[in-house]
Amino acid sequence: MSKRVSAKHKIDRRLSVNLWGRPKSPINKREYGPGQHGQRRSRKLSDFGTQLRAKQQLKGYYGNVGEKQFRKLYDEAVRRRGDTGENLIELLERRLDAVVYRMKFVPTPFAARQFINHGHVKVNGRRVNIPSYQVKDGDVIEVKEKSRTMALVLEAIESGERDVPDYIEVDYGTMKGRFIRGPKLADVPYPVQMQPNLVIEFYSR
Repeated sequence: MSKRVSAKHKIDRRLSVNLWGRPKSPINKREYGPGQHGQRRSRKLSDFGTQLRAKQQLKGYYGNVGEKQFRKLYDEAVRRRGDTGENLIELLERRLDAVVYRMKFVPTPFAARQFINHGHVKVNGRRVNIPSYQVKDGDVIEVKEKSRTMALVLEAIESGERDVPDYIEVDYGTMKGRFIRGPKLADVPYPVQMQPNLVIEFYSR
């Protein structure tokens, strides 16, 4: 279960962005940061500060992935052929919790992590309770039969906040979906601009 479940909006306020594009985000009411000094004029960020902000934003979006796990994904992105930034985005989108969130079986990435941890998800017919599990092209992800009537799931499916991206297909009649292919940065429906190139610069200093 994520350490940030009860305080996820603090990430929005700290980064001064509506990270998940949700109507309940405090940024929709006040754009300044939290605390008594939140309304101070913000200073211009250094190059390091800009890179750090980009990393915090990307990590935060995926349920505040731990630094060790995030660094491991970066190392794998570097090892692979092609653009490292694009590789990093693809690896993040292949996480099982990200795929469950994209399929709209849950309302947030935090809920996706908890949902998987509690054993409500199957991959190719087998129960998987590891949120960081890397989904492969063609994998079938489904909600366990006993979990399909949960209020959390039904409300998420009916929500009009998000659309399912075209690298994933879902059948809500059977509560199953298929991961078609790894996406590029331009394919991912981020509510805010992500800058994986700055994240790469941060780690390659």
